[in-house]
Amino acid sequence: GTSRQIPQTIIIGVRKGGTRALLEMLDIHPNIVVAATEVHFFDWDENYVKGIDWYRSLMPFSYGNQITIEKTPGYFTSPQAPERIHDMNSSIKLLLILRDPTERVISDYTQVYYNRVESHKPVQLFEDIVIKNGALNTKYKAIQRSLYDVHMEKWLKHFSLDQIHIVDGNTLIKDPLPELQKVERFLNLPSRIISSNFYFNQTKGFYCIRSDGRERCLHESKGRPHPLVNNTVLEQLYSYFREHNAKFYRMVNHSFDWH
Repeated sequence: GTSRQIPQTIIIGVRKGGTRALLEMLDIHPNIVVAATEVHFFDWDENYVKGIDWYRSLMPFSYGNQITIEKTPGYFTSPQAPERIHDMNSSIKLLLILRDPTERVISDYTQVYYNRVESHKPVQLFEDIVIKNGALNTKYKAIQRSLYDVHMEKWLKHFSLDQIHIVDGNTLIKDPLPELQKVERFLNLPSRIISSNFYFNQTKGFYCIRSDGRERCLHESKGRPHPLVNNTVLEQLYSYFREHNAKFYRMVNHSFDWH
């Protein structure tokens, strides 16, 4: 029979890194079931106090041979989440999808921009938020979220590096299969995701999924056009993240193709 299980794997972030695409793509696998919504159990106190049974009640039903996966991108940048997840299951496997930190900032801004437009709130130009008095506004939350080394340090206090698999978000979008095969291996699952599970949608400009005779693309809120950003501002962001990126590469023993 089936029952609701506490996740054996969690996609912990990063916001705007491609977490939804990763979850939807992993959902192709017959041995994976995924939670429908972002649960925010470990990062929101008002949910955490509801306890582990409340958390389990939000999970899908699964068979004994299936892994339950939950994704809440807020976990990666949450001060409490690493310790709380460790308290629940110290041997859990974590997935972290990252992309170029400057691109991530622009994507973060874009999501907030559209949300504000849709709810008739005033919006600001990207440059006006990122630059304050001629200098980079490093207090801007979107910039803070892209300091991968700062956040990773907190996770590595509680988990070993071999418990955290980093998915390259820039690669996942361009060529999903190899990235997903690495995840299958990390989760000790048989290789079941194949190239015919994906087809490139010209209109959307990214891959859609074909599985169980159904085709599905990500929500139209995904892959929105980013604003064209002033080159000087881009350079300032690149140079600000450069040192953080280098530190992160050393931390995880892996380099990424970021600016």
